Amino acid sequence: MAPWTRTVAERYGVVKWNFNGQGQQQLSLEVGETVHIQEECEGWYRGYLAKNKTQNGVFPASFIHVKEVVIEERGDDEVVILAEMPLVKEVTTTLREWGSIWKQLYVSNKEVRVKQVQRLMWELMEWRSQLLSGTLPTDEYKELKQKITSKIDYGNKILELDLVVRDENDNILDPEKASVISLFRAHQDATATINERIKEEQSNVQTEHCGISARIQSSPTHSLYVFVRNFVCRIGEDSELFMSLYDPVKQTIISENYLVRWGSGGFPKEIEMLNNLKVVFTDLGNKDLSREKIYLICQIVRVGRMDLKESYSKKFTHGLRRPFGVAVMDISDIIKGKIECDEEKQFFIPFSPVSAENDFLHTLLNKVTASRGDSGGQGLWVTMKALVGDIVQIRKEYPHLVDRSTVVARKLGFPEIIMPGDVRNDIYLTLQGGDFDKYNKTTQKNVEVIMWVCDEEGKVIQNSICLGAGDKPVSEYRSVIYYQMKQPRWMETFKVAVPLEEMHRIHLRFMFRHRSSQESKDKSEKNFAMAFVRLMKEDGTVLQDGLHDLIVFKGDSKRMEDVSSYLSLPSTRHHHGDLHKGTALSRSSSSLSGGAGGLSLSSRDSFTISTLVCSTKLTQNVGLLGLLKWRTRPELLKENLEKLKIIDGEEVVKFLQDTLDALFTIMMEHSQTDDYDILVFDALIHIIGLIADRKFQHFNTVLEAYIKQHFSATLAYKKLMSVLKRYLDVSSRGEQCEPILRTLKALEYIFKFIVRSRMLYSQLYEGKEQAEFEDSLKRLFESINNLMKTDYTTTLLNRVAALKYLPTVLQDVEKVFDGKLLSQLLHDFYSCIPPEKLQKQKVLSMTEIVSSHLFQKQDCRDILLPMMLRELRVALASMVDGPHDERQNSLELLNNILEVLSRGNVGKTFQHVQDIVVSLLCIINRTVITMGREHKLISRVMACMTAILSQMKDQHYSAYLETFTRNSDLVDFLMESFLLFKELIRKHVYPSDWMAMIMVQNRVFLRAINIYADTMNQKFLNDNSFEVQLWNNYFHLAVAFITQESLQLQHFSPTKRNKILVKYGDMRQLIGFAIRDMWYKLGIHKICFIPDMVGPILEMTLIPEEDLRKATIPIFFDMITCEHEHCGNFCKFENEIIQKLDHEVEGGGGDERYMQLLESILLDCVAEKPTLRPQVQHFVALVKGLLIRLLDYRTVMSDDSRNNRMSCTVNLLNFYKDINREGMYIRYLYKLRDLHLEGENYTEAAYTLQLHTRLLKWSDEMCNPQFEVHGSQTQRQLKEMLFDTIIDYFDKGKMWEEAITLCKELAEQYENEIFDYELLSKRLEKQAKFYENIMKILRPKPDYFAVGFYGQGYPPFLRNKVFIHRGKEYERREDFQNHLMSQFPSSVRLNTTTMPGDDIQDSPLQYIQCFTVQPVLEIPPRLKNKPVPDQIINFYKSNYVQRFHYSRPVRKGPVDPNNEFASMWIERTTFTTVYKLPGILRWFEASDIKHTTLSPLENAIETMESTNEKILTMINQYQADWSLPINPLSMLLNGIVDPAVMGGFAKYEKAFFTDEYALEHPEDRDKLMRLKDLIAWQIPLLGGGISLHGKRVTDDLRPFHERMEECFKQLKKKVEKEYGVRELPDMDDRKSTRPRSMLRSYRQSIISISSLQGSECSTPTKLHPDRDLPPESPVWSSTLPRSSGSVSTNEDVVVTVGDAEVKLRKSKKKKKRSSMIFITEERERTSTLDSKRLSKKQEFRSDTNLCEPNMGNVSLANANSRSLPAITGLSLSVMGGQRRWTVLEDGGTAKVCPCV
Repeated sequence: MAPWTRTVAERYGVVKWNFNGQGQQQLSLEVGETVHIQEECEGWYRGYLAKNKTQNGVFPASFIHVKEVVIEERGDDEVVILAEMPLVKEVTTTLREWGSIWKQLYVSNKEVRVKQVQRLMWELMEWRSQLLSGTLPTDEYKELKQKITSKIDYGNKILELDLVVRDENDNILDPEKASVISLFRAHQDATATINERIKEEQSNVQTEHCGISARIQSSPTHSLYVFVRNFVCRIGEDSELFMSLYDPVKQTIISENYLVRWGSGGFPKEIEMLNNLKVVFTDLGNKDLSREKIYLICQIVRVGRMDLKESYSKKFTHGLRRPFGVAVMDISDIIKGKIECDEEKQFFIPFSPVSAENDFLHTLLNKVTASRGDSGGQGLWVTMKALVGDIVQIRKEYPHLVDRSTVVARKLGFPEIIMPGDVRNDIYLTLQGGDFDKYNKTTQKNVEVIMWVCDEEGKVIQNSICLGAGDKPVSEYRSVIYYQMKQPRWMETFKVAVPLEEMHRIHLRFMFRHRSSQESKDKSEKNFAMAFVRLMKEDGTVLQDGLHDLIVFKGDSKRMEDVSSYLSLPSTRHHHGDLHKGTALSRSSSSLSGGAGGLSLSSRDSFTISTLVCSTKLTQNVGLLGLLKWRTRPELLKENLEKLKIIDGEEVVKFLQDTLDALFTIMMEHSQTDDYDILVFDALIHIIGLIADRKFQHFNTVLEAYIKQHFSATLAYKKLMSVLKRYLDVSSRGEQCEPILRTLKALEYIFKFIVRSRMLYSQLYEGKEQAEFEDSLKRLFESINNLMKTDYTTTLLNRVAALKYLPTVLQDVEKVFDGKLLSQLLHDFYSCIPPEKLQKQKVLSMTEIVSSHLFQKQDCRDILLPMMLRELRVALASMVDGPHDERQNSLELLNNILEVLSRGNVGKTFQHVQDIVVSLLCIINRTVITMGREHKLISRVMACMTAILSQMKDQHYSAYLETFTRNSDLVDFLMESFLLFKELIRKHVYPSDWMAMIMVQNRVFLRAINIYADTMNQKFLNDNSFEVQLWNNYFHLAVAFITQESLQLQHFSPTKRNKILVKYGDMRQLIGFAIRDMWYKLGIHKICFIPDMVGPILEMTLIPEEDLRKATIPIFFDMITCEHEHCGNFCKFENEIIQKLDHEVEGGGGDERYMQLLESILLDCVAEKPTLRPQVQHFVALVKGLLIRLLDYRTVMSDDSRNNRMSCTVNLLNFYKDINREGMYIRYLYKLRDLHLEGENYTEAAYTLQLHTRLLKWSDEMCNPQFEVHGSQTQRQLKEMLFDTIIDYFDKGKMWEEAITLCKELAEQYENEIFDYELLSKRLEKQAKFYENIMKILRPKPDYFAVGFYGQGYPPFLRNKVFIHRGKEYERREDFQNHLMSQFPSSVRLNTTTMPGDDIQDSPLQYIQCFTVQPVLEIPPRLKNKPVPDQIINFYKSNYVQRFHYSRPVRKGPVDPNNEFASMWIERTTFTTVYKLPGILRWFEASDIKHTTLSPLENAIETMESTNEKILTMINQYQADWSLPINPLSMLLNGIVDPAVMGGFAKYEKAFFTDEYALEHPEDRDKLMRLKDLIAWQIPLLGGGISLHGKRVTDDLRPFHERMEECFKQLKKKVEKEYGVRELPDMDDRKSTRPRSMLRSYRQSIISISSLQGSECSTPTKLHPDRDLPPESPVWSSTLPRSSGSVSTNEDVVVTVGDAEVKLRKSKKKKKRSSMIFITEERERTSTLDSKRLSKKQEFRSDTNLCEPNMGNVSLANANSRSLPAITGLSLSVMGGQRRWTVLEDGGTAKVCPCV
């Protein structure tokens, strides 16, 4: 075999197939697992699982998919990193982690969450495939990355995984490279973002932004991409499709039209445009998205004949534009981002035609948007996608959608934010409508409007009209024609675009013409009217936006085209008065009207248009125009400068550069005078204020670009500083200065102009006047300072504004001014503010300074930082009580300072950190201590504290600790720090999913703890200076640190565990070893910490980390040694460890490995100390025993099996009892009690509580602490309270005998100790009720089951043991067994009743054996040889039992086919439990199992005893209660005396009463005599029963009784002849005690023997007459031959069931009652009999597992019922065979014998 070689490229792989490793060398793998590969050899790899390095071995290379990796060297270690995109790697890791959780959710049956996670995982897998494809465009990659990270973060949140913090590019933030503050802020941002996403996912409620997604909200500009795929419509002519965005609420179009010219053949007219009809509607703002509805509409205009019905011929006019219909779609959700749109998904926009040829398209549009109709399959097919950004941005981000060929349709009007460089000169014109008289025509005109753009000479400007985006410009516009309409409403919008320089010469000319459908008529039609409008007014401003009612002129067609005839006339009705009345048109009217071809005003016609100017070059404002051209009218300069403030901001911003140039030109040209300085300054302030408005915020860049590139006023700085200083001085004197507030708000840009002007001046004159400039700047700052010193109410807002806006000037001032001097000026500025004034604004202002470049300079910080720290000390000292905003601002300032100091490019920071530590560390610590954990700001304060500690070097710590001059102060600080750290570790202030933040905090704390520990070693370890409490606090802190949940790696997923180990290592080891070292340094002081430190150290040693355990467990031995040396024993240690171990293990600590380590380490340690060895060995054994039981207990606590939990609880209970730990003993008593109550085991709960009462005395001593369950009590009070509870439980469990015993004990106390007769009377009443219950209430007897647990698969407390279980009332064995199997679903059921062999007991599997056993009656001594009612005796048959029998018949020797009794032996197993049942459990282990065999003769004796017992019992019952029905007694007696059963005696005689048998079995002589005696005693018993029957029998049964008497006489004669005469006293003599006692004593003689068999007595009951069964029972007669039993009749006997037998079967069911029950109960119980007959009969087979099919043709069934008290014996009449048989049940055994 080739040698193993180290792999180079193949270092990491994913398992493709499951691999089951064979032997120790091979590593088993599952699909999806990842492996690190170390070596390869001939198709095999050697390596280990990525999730667990300890699982290593070899595996086939073909099962592994190898991934590309990058190897990084880190010291001596190699780190294997996947060579994948970080995002792909993150998705892969996430899917692995989610996958394992998903499986757990599936197992836990959390269906909803399973589906949710499954959906998330499918999405991630699909997106991962897209990432790996490498074909995504940049925009799609960015979008996909954002979706993936969003989905991962959302999934992590709902699965309660750790928060992933990311940088601005959505990459995972590395905590190693980020400062504590930036990490904290990243966590805050991530949490806020995820919470928003979760709200979006979980809530469909419309937000205030109408459901607009967060990403869309964040952008000021939006676009809609539309791709027209097809237009399906039956037109037959060419058409024009005008697509636009429409607001149905305001009924206005909000975008340019996108025009598609569609041919009559069903294709675009330009065939090359097929599949390329793409448009982007852009310039949409958030206001547009906030509209209630937005529709995409398409207006369809056909181009052709007047009427479609007209035939296509030359005589009809062609080329007419006629309305055809509209297509409308609501796109609100798409454009608002509520619906994700794929650019491949097609939408159908249905078409709605005009109903008549004269329908207005606009009116139809409003109808269709209100109610949608059926399109008949006609309409548009489009794809759409909402895009974020303006046209420049979307061309970059979506190049595959928006390229240079994509048409851009702009919004009508400017966007909300006018982008810099957006030069527009568009005039949108809308034909609103008109009103045209028909004049001499009989019908209304078909009016067509034709428009041209003309110059002053009437020449048409070519290609200046654009009908829609995507269409070529045209020179002429023709409107849609509405057929015979007096008032057409066109509502058609188009764009007029002409060169800027031509604007003043341009006007629009409108001609109105009637169009005829006949071509011949149409050609003769002339223009019947005209109108016009100029685009520029005489004052140079452009036409105002809005409606324009144009004057309609009539005249000669030629004259209407002549410019000179109309251009001098007014164009709109607005210019002149009541033009409708036809008055003369001023001076030119007369000349025109007099001429033959002159124009006249048409009073009956009107025409309305509306215009919208979107121009960055043309203004509609006269004042602005005057300012821009100030040189033409210098006398109006002041007026125009003042007017600037009232001009609309949009107009000013459009002409920003021109306006600023004009202002600074005015300033420079008047440099020698200050006439205009203030006016220009105010105008400048106004403009800067405008740009501060959000609407124009993007013009900040324009303004800054202007300052850098175009601004050239070199002397402006002097004027600007002069005016600014003047304003400040006026304001600081308390005088009114209206512009000062606006001036301070504009301070940033004023200084930008000042600095730029100074720099230009300095460049021009080579630094001239620098000193003067600096002096001016200082004086300016002095003026600001003077303002800050004032206390006038009028200056308050100015001071606030100064604080807010002064920091904004620093970046620019720094360029022309020394930073250190500037810092000093700022220092003076803040120092001027009176203390306690403007605190909030001061802190906010300082925060801005910290964010400036100035603060990053070391020498500037030297000046500024001390001043800020003084301010912070004051602010933080009142942190807990101050206003929320102020506290938050102070923390933000400190955060920013720490953030700056953490950077590497800000110079030396050592002293600055030291200043912060000395000034603020103590205050921060105390703030955290006093601030509640629920406080909103606690996490910020914690971030500050962590950041300070993380930035402290060792020298900082040393220097700070040296500042404590007295040891007591240092001790106070250390103790305060330890308590603080412990509290923060115990309850983190951060959310549990902020794992990165928590781990960074832990790392910082760990370093601080170790440094403080070194200080303790140096200063507080000597005898004189030893501080016990300080060291105690340290140990408790260290243990709290090591045991905190966030460091318990064993609870984390492999992914998370590996991340933590790679980044932070296992901090538990570091602190654990430190604790060990500190402990050993204590020396003689160790005894001070015993036993207090036992618990914490134990908690630490229980951490499942091998090296840590090995290092820390020896501390226990050191404690043992230490205590032993001081006290001579280590009892305190032992008591403490036992008590703490119980709590810790129950809480999840410890395992078997810990038990092994504890044992081996302690025994190894004591090996060198022989004097201690016995005590330590005993201690180790004790702890090991406790650990075994505690681990078992913990294992089953999460188990569904309540029985297992009870068993383990009892094991622990007994253990604590044995080692005399009463407190722990009582604790588990109550746990056991609670478990019993859960299962309604009231009897067992009562016995459990009784154990507690035995620890208490009837005394007035106070209870021990461990006894105090309900507050402080005396032992008597507690015991009495417990007795009441126990009696109540016994009552519920029908254990009235036990309840009576306790009542008697309580009565004794009330009567003879505390003499409370009132309580005594109540107690006796209750006691009397219990006695009555015993005699009158039915108590069903529970069945008992033997359960064996075999195999090594069971826990030790069950393994290979047999338990006797007490069943519940009416619980069948099948039900019990099914319940048992459900607790052990992997177990195998054994169908035998013999003990299994070693093969099963040693098997690794689980086997269960279950069968019914019979309790053995143990009569209490007080009842022996006394007449006891059956109700009393029956109780003891199933209670207070400790021995149980299981019997089964076997054949031995030759079998006599005519007499099977001769060879029928009984194998009997006797189980003895460790305690009597019932007890504190429903089961106990069988401690002793014995096997015995009964001979056929002994079996016969038992059978006869049982029969006699049954007769006697029934006689007693009938004597006691004369109301019982006679039927059961009749059946019993008749079954025995009937001659057919005589054969039973013959069987016994034939089998045992022969000379041959006597010779072979001389030892059985006494037994034979016993059998004969029992047969003889049966006769007087039968005689007594028949005598009683005769007194009770009714007349209708008298013949039956007489026949029975006759049969009895024959039987008596035979028996007395053979076996002698036996006599009983006269049963009628009720007054004599002798006969009764003799009868009872005889009964006792039978009981004393028969009790060994555990037989039951049948109990007759009164039956409701309606409930009697029919005399014939087909169920029993038909099923009898198929039933199986342990013994069958002889094969030759043919069994037929007669009437008598059927009655007996019937009565057998009825006899299962106690001797005294209530009628109502009987009625309830008998109602269930019919349904249960067959099942109960068939139970015998499953109960006994003794089915032997070859033993006979017919077997007699055990009819023992689980739902009613069982009958021990019953008689069957076997007809035709001259024999009677009695089946006697003994538990699982059925004995068949002939009745004598």
